Amino acid sequence: MRKLKILVATHKKAPMPINKTLYLPILVNAKRNYQADIDYQRDDIAENISHKNANYNELTAIYWAWKNLTEVDAVGLVHYRRFFFKSGRSNDLKNLIDQADIEQLLTDHDVILPKKRNYYIETNYSHYIHAHHEEPLIETRNILVETYPQYLESFDAVMDRNKAHMFNMFVMKKEQFNAYATWLFDVLGQLETRINISDYSVQEARVFGFVAELMMDVWIETNQINYVEAKWSMTGKKQTFKKAYNFLLRKFVKNNVDISQTHF
Repeated sequence: MRKLKILVATHKKAPMPINKTLYLPILVNAKRNYQADIDYQRDDIAENISHKNANYNELTAIYWAWKNLTEVDAVGLVHYRRFFFKSGRSNDLKNLIDQADIEQLLTDHDVILPKKRNYYIETNYSHYIHAHHEEPLIETRNILVETYPQYLESFDAVMDRNKAHMFNMFVMKKEQFNAYATWLFDVLGQLETRINISDYSVQEARVFGFVAELMMDVWIETNQINYVEAKWSMTGKKQTFKKAYNFLLRKFVKNNVDISQTHF
């Protein structure tokens, strides 16, 4: 039996999986978000980049796992409201994938990813620039040209599609996880030195987490990673109408709409 650990990234106290052996709640931006009644793993313990959470989102949890979860065979990340679920069952915390499910999926695959998100009328690139500043993607491509040219073909192909594995969610065997994190954080570290985010809104300042979502498929395809997709969904109220409205607003009305400031 493999030793598995799936981190559940959260910025607040929230309902968590019952299986404490498999699932590890981790409080991101822990110094700011800590409260006395929260007993989750903190992302500011040992080697960490917790102080970058406002710009890196859940990647601070991924970084913490990369540097500190050494005695595991596979590592995963989900969110406090977004999980991998068993197929064909209700989307509540009782029906999350478990140790046996993961063991089976990793028997013939190295990585588990969420089913792709389809933007239909948008490419991944156009969707990104209708929602965010374009400069980070331009500079990311420049970094690949200069430092990782073997990734360029996959980057261009991923940007031109309308589907992608989003949310920075995954379960990876440790070897693949280490390779992915080493590459990703090097690319993002270089990106930090190339863009000025001082005038970005609070939403847009989360840029490195947003870029990382699109880099997953670039890494997967360049390295020909053997992956399998799993069902994902959200718990609680999904606000489907609001998300659809914001999607159309960004595309047809106004670029760089700050959805945190959109009210109904």
